[in-house]
Amino acid sequence: MYLCGMKSIEVKRMEGLDGLKQFVQFHYDMYRDCPYAVPFLYSEEMNTLRSDRNAAFECCEAAYFLAYKDGKAVGRVAAIINHRANQRWQRQQVRFGWLDFIDDTEVSRTLLETVEQWGREHGMTEIAGPLGFTDMDREGLLIEGFNEDATMYINYNYPYYQQHIEQLGGFEKDNDYMEYKVKVPEVVPDKFHKIAQMVSKRYNLQVRKFTRQELLNGGKGRELFNIVNATYKDLYGYSQLSDRQINQLVDEYIKIADLNLITGIEDWNTPDHLLVGFGITFPSFTAALRKTRDGRMLPFGWWHLLRTLKWHKTKVVDLLLIGVLPEYRAKGANSLIFDDLIQWFQRYGFEYAEAMPQMESNEGVRSQWQYLDARIHRRHRCYRKSL
Repeated sequence: MYLCGMKSIEVKRMEGLDGLKQFVQFHYDMYRDCPYAVPFLYSEEMNTLRSDRNAAFECCEAAYFLAYKDGKAVGRVAAIINHRANQRWQRQQVRFGWLDFIDDTEVSRTLLETVEQWGREHGMTEIAGPLGFTDMDREGLLIEGFNEDATMYINYNYPYYQQHIEQLGGFEKDNDYMEYKVKVPEVVPDKFHKIAQMVSKRYNLQVRKFTRQELLNGGKGRELFNIVNATYKDLYGYSQLSDRQINQLVDEYIKIADLNLITGIEDWNTPDHLLVGFGITFPSFTAALRKTRDGRMLPFGWWHLLRTLKWHKTKVVDLLLIGVLPEYRAKGANSLIFDDLIQWFQRYGFEYAEAMPQMESNEGVRSQWQYLDARIHRRHRCYRKSL
């Protein structure tokens, strides 16, 4: 047991499988009646937080805490140290994530002070968050877009979270993420289509569709995430993915993906047709997850998820990852990705696309939406504080 905080608040460190289940369950209980939140997939939550299941623990350590008031659970938080990221960015930083609490400043203060104390005990000199183990996890505190439907890939929280953190003192804005809702056009915009044709002809860049065998066993899946490492390496707090982490991501996502919704770009001027960019998209599971029992596959959750994955029973598609090697961005390789994917979105009847969080300062990425009917409909923020 790990105790901390004010007299009326008891904070317990949650250990073992039973403790982890209580930690995960708190979020479902707190947001069950919220019309905008989405219950995360329960099995994924458990696997992410388990040190024996998540490959990120090869460079991370973590502790999970539940806060109790009058014997009732009233908040939770995870304390995480990513040693690889700290080494890359020359920081001694403890991260806070999986943060939830009732509208009680005594609770929120005690939870964050618990992370600060745990961080100091491990030699950390600053705290930042909300962050996960790596960039593949949900990041940021929702500060705009509370009346917009969430997705399974982002944090949703009540508006008072921001007020609590900013009233605590010492926490400052460290980074903002912006998310776009994009209308799928009835026809591919001329800007994309013409540039795509020109890029293909001038630079001999070609769209590549993959077989599952190529992605899982032929090395192409690893190539996709090697591009992620190359293109994300200088982004806020990024931690390079190891071979083991990449293998896990390929196994978890590529194994079930609709391959029509994954697009690669190859340079046919190179001997081995070098993969230089990609886009990975999935049908949105938002509506399907709302029909599950707290994100669980049983008894009928699997059926709702299968209908979405196999038969695209949703109007929304999630743009999970898009990456292009730096030297090919200026050549317009992005246009080839969008030109191909938009045509598949049209065939499947998707009406909107959810663009995953993009850094406020990343104007190069954000500028690509100017050619589409797109609007910023959510904003997330990461905070930092010296200890």
